[in-house]
Amino acid sequence: MDVMLEELQEAYPDLAPTIPMVEQAFLAMVRVYRGGGKLLICGNGGSAADSEHIVGELMKGCGLPRKLEHATLEQLNQGDGDENWGSRLQKALPAISLSAHSALMTAIVNDQGSDLLFAQQVLGYGRVGDALIGISTSGNAIDVIRALRVAKMQGLVTIGLSGRSGGNMRPWCDILVAVPYDSTQKIQERHLPIYHTLCLMVEREFFAS
Repeated sequence: MDVMLEELQEAYPDLAPTIPMVEQAFLAMVRVYRGGGKLLICGNGGSAADSEHIVGELMKGCGLPRKLEHATLEQLNQGDGDENWGSRLQKALPAISLSAHSALMTAIVNDQGSDLLFAQQVLGYGRVGDALIGISTSGNAIDVIRALRVAKMQGLVTIGLSGRSGGNMRPWCDILVAVPYDSTQKIQERHLPIYHTLCLMVEREFFAS
């Protein structure tokens, strides 16, 4: 077992049953990024905050330096009085939170319906080779389920984060990480270390020296 998964299991023994699915999610994310794809993420309420948190961990460094190549830095610094600004940039793992675009989201809700909030965005952003992470503590959020359905239709890998039952999103997830709790708060508390571990593992895969 990967050392980071061992650490996750040691810190949260109750998550032991989820470890195989967490590993599958990691491998899927690596395949997406190796293929030049991107990660889309969606969820409501606290899960919307988790979506944005994941993006923050992937789009810049979360544990390791992600320095640009010397040739890239030289190109950025040409003709610029500040020769160091480029060195503060970091390589990114492309990720988009579908819970973050207020003008687009309110337009979809107003014109098409709240159940299509994320599905419309997956239709626009999603391409074969990408992945969608849908987060729903109950597994029954209809806007998340419809996003997963569109993603599967478009050939994206679908990854779910949910509570014990997996709810109605279960059939639409290629990989489902269902934490063994039923209350929203406890489920969310366990989603955090899972996606932190995933982000750190993926970062290590691409940026460890």
